[in-house]
Amino acid sequence: MTDVPYAKWVGRHQRMLIGGEWLPAEGGRTFPVINPATGERLAEVPYAGAAEAGRAIESAQKAFPGWAERPAAERAGLLQRAADRLLADRERLARLLTAEAGKPITEARGEIAYTAGFLQFAAEECKRIGGRTIPASSPSKRLLTLRHPIGVAAAITIWNFPAAAITRPVAPALAAGCTVVVKPDERTPLSAIAVCEALQESGLPPGVLNLVTGDAPAIGQAFLEHPAVGKINFTGSTEVGRYLMRHAADRVKRLTLELGGHAPFIVFDDADPEASVQAAVASKFRNAGQTCICANRIYIHERIFEPFAARFTELARALHVGDPQDETVRVGPLINKEGYEKVAHHVEDARGKGATVLCGGRRLTGGAFAGGFYFEPTVLTGVTDQMVIMQEETFGPVAPLLSFSGEADVIAAANATPYGLAAYCYTRNVSRVFRMAEQLRFGVVGINDPFPGTPQAPFGGWKASGIGKEGGQMGLESFLETKLVSWGV
Repeated sequence: MTDVPYAKWVGRHQRMLIGGEWLPAEGGRTFPVINPATGERLAEVPYAGAAEAGRAIESAQKAFPGWAERPAAERAGLLQRAADRLLADRERLARLLTAEAGKPITEARGEIAYTAGFLQFAAEECKRIGGRTIPASSPSKRLLTLRHPIGVAAAITIWNFPAAAITRPVAPALAAGCTVVVKPDERTPLSAIAVCEALQESGLPPGVLNLVTGDAPAIGQAFLEHPAVGKINFTGSTEVGRYLMRHAADRVKRLTLELGGHAPFIVFDDADPEASVQAAVASKFRNAGQTCICANRIYIHERIFEPFAARFTELARALHVGDPQDETVRVGPLINKEGYEKVAHHVEDARGKGATVLCGGRRLTGGAFAGGFYFEPTVLTGVTDQMVIMQEETFGPVAPLLSFSGEADVIAAANATPYGLAAYCYTRNVSRVFRMAEQLRFGVVGINDPFPGTPQAPFGGWKASGIGKEGGQMGLESFLETKLVSWGV
């Protein structure tokens, strides 16, 4: 693989970052990183466990006092330099991301810019960290607050945004003055290594940022049990989030959890017909449907259902499926065999219970698809609540289309889920915009906008979709403690 633009990060044994050094796991243990488009091995990465995680935490603990005392302007400059490095190397990083995650190259380039955006925002926002003076009820007192970094922060990240998932928690943590230990998803550790390299090469002192790869349960347990870890950020399944909540309670650790979703996409009959269908296709099929905020249930007003479904199906059929390194490809592979089989199960369950397949519905194998985990963009109608696809997040390129007649009914249907991460609504009625924004019980609502995530805004779910926010000022606040100083004068 020496002829590929991302050769620096593949075709060899990678290292973890602990205490400013790039190290192997104890005993030289490794695990493979697989290209989901071909099934080929990209690299070997250290398979670390509790011992290495403990060393990383101790390195972060040792580095914390010096980093916390570093002036905010210096921390800001370092974060901005790291962002500049990522953007300067955007093409190589995007190609690497596509190789390990299967994300189409056009989307991967956007993710690298998004990754840098979290660093840029944190660099600016950290200069504004400060306390308040508060009017006291007694003339002999003065009240003020001070802000302090929480200490060592741990981040457990997900594979579907393998670069941005690193900087979304790491950038605000570093900006706040925390030191960090990152555990990236074992399916996509190479982008995490590359992002951490950019941060380290921008001048981070040893131990301020640490990266461990490998045994997820063992590393996660080390984060839970070590008393130096003050906060854990986790992006992943609701089941793992529940486990972290139960066990973090033993030491009263602070948590930010970004968990599963089941996003409704609602189109009213007064919406712009072409804009709404284009947006629904974009929301559903980006990254082959593998984002936590992809449209998972598409509700269309009954007056426009037939033309909308026809146009949606036409656009879905036209999506180019194939090698995600190809500039013309819009749908790449699923991340692995398990994801592939889950999508197939959802389609077969729906078909067996009476759904109609308007297009797709098949695994793609052989020829250009050999070795990869490809599934055709699929459109279903005749979907009912008894089908698995209406109860679970599919995380794949399958779009169930449902009709509705009234606003109150569709709000009730959209909210009838234990999840509450993202929802979408397309309408040109200004009054309805406010009603939908207020009544949809989700942490993120896109009104005439299929891509609501941005570094300067808070992102996080309600209900079983998570606790707390990442991104924006609220994401930075989550890494800070507030101290009241009451001064008798």
